[in-house]
Amino acid sequence: MRNIIIAACIFFVQSFFAQNIYLNKVEKVNDNKDKFFYKIEENREDALYLGELEVQGFSKDDASTFSMIYKKAKEIGANGFTWKPFETVDGKDIEFNPSNYRLNLYYISPEKLVIPTLQIYLFASSDKNQKISINNKDYSLSPRSYIELNATPEEVYTISTKKLLGSTIKLQMKANQASQYFQISSMKIKSNTYGEGGINLKSGDIIGLERSYAEFLSVIYQKQAF
Repeated sequence: MRNIIIAACIFFVQSFFAQNIYLNKVEKVNDNKDKFFYKIEENREDALYLGELEVQGFSKDDASTFSMIYKKAKEIGANGFTWKPFETVDGKDIEFNPSNYRLNLYYISPEKLVIPTLQIYLFASSDKNQKISINNKDYSLSPRSYIELNATPEEVYTISTKKLLGSTIKLQMKANQASQYFQISSMKIKSNTYGEGGINLKSGDIIGLERSYAEFLSVIYQKQAF
């Protein structure tokens, strides 16, 4: 009997904290093979509205959450999204809640997309404070937050995690170079090369992110003043 009660409690807890992601509105289904899924500006007249997706329940595994959102969006051919705030009874937008939020889904012609340039985004992890140094100036990132740096072409930016065995990368962006996205993490991955122009970035605590995932994080994380 005791084991049954324990199993029931575990099931209840798992069900209560489970994350559900579903399409709660589908206006149109678009046929395309675009692999990207970018955040777009609100009220764009050249974007075709396809539907609405809702996330219910919190998860620290943002990569898995994004993967599920991506798959749902691709079911109706979406390649763009915006955050759709919930509203109070008097019509005011409610602040973003990572445990329950909605995304509007769109299709936009790829040639109409503007590639962000000369920005460096640094995202914290989902559950730990992160100390970093940018050109020898120290900053502290709270969990689920990020900072955005407007880069100057040809200037060298040295970013370090300030740990004994941490990582350091050097960035030197060219004029009109696409923006760069990184997450500060305790995860260890194999060395790799990111960016252009033969810039070698040491991996480890600093992980390069693909633009689609980074733009999703910029919606569900809070921007910190730099």
